[in-house]
Amino acid sequence: MRNYMTTIGLTTRDVARELARRYSTMTHEELDVLESILVPMKFQKGEIILHEGEVCKDIYWVVKGLVRQFYFKNGKELTEYMAVENTICMSIESLFREEPSRQQMQAIEPTIIFALPKAKLEKEAVRNVNIQMLYRKILEESLILSQVHADMLRFESAQERYAKLVKRSPQLVLRAPLVYIASYLQMTPETLSRVRTSALL
Repeated sequence: MRNYMTTIGLTTRDVARELARRYSTMTHEELDVLESILVPMKFQKGEIILHEGEVCKDIYWVVKGLVRQFYFKNGKELTEYMAVENTICMSIESLFREEPSRQQMQAIEPTIIFALPKAKLEKEAVRNVNIQMLYRKILEESLILSQVHADMLRFESAQERYAKLVKRSPQLVLRAPLVYIASYLQMTPETLSRVRTSALL
């Protein structure tokens, strides 16, 4: 782990600080606790992070790379969510019900993530109000993102969906394969190509 952490110029402490900066305020002692929970993980392009049928036990913080969540329906592979650097991802139903996940997670690029094991996070949250705050804010963010995505698919046109994704996550649009972007936006690759072309005019 030390070799590729050196490559990206980050330590586990740096990751703990970034999580605290984003989600909560923490003392040095609380950062020590958060740092002790974090589990660094490395995945090659195409490698599965969470298989269908596995129980999701962690919240994942993407430090480098690109992750997608997907599932199969009627023999088709459908992309549910994609996460770039400094983004949280998890199979939230599996995580909280402690049941096998119907979704899978895959690294689209060589990826480094830090796992926050739910069991350890909850144990520390009981006795530490700032870690409890971090945990709650992460869950709030995840639920809000899910709602925003659902509303986008319900109420917005193909052009509006694409424009919102470009504004919210330009790196995702630049780096993710078009077939995954189209699936995420619930349109065909042909429709996405037309929308992209009209957006450039």
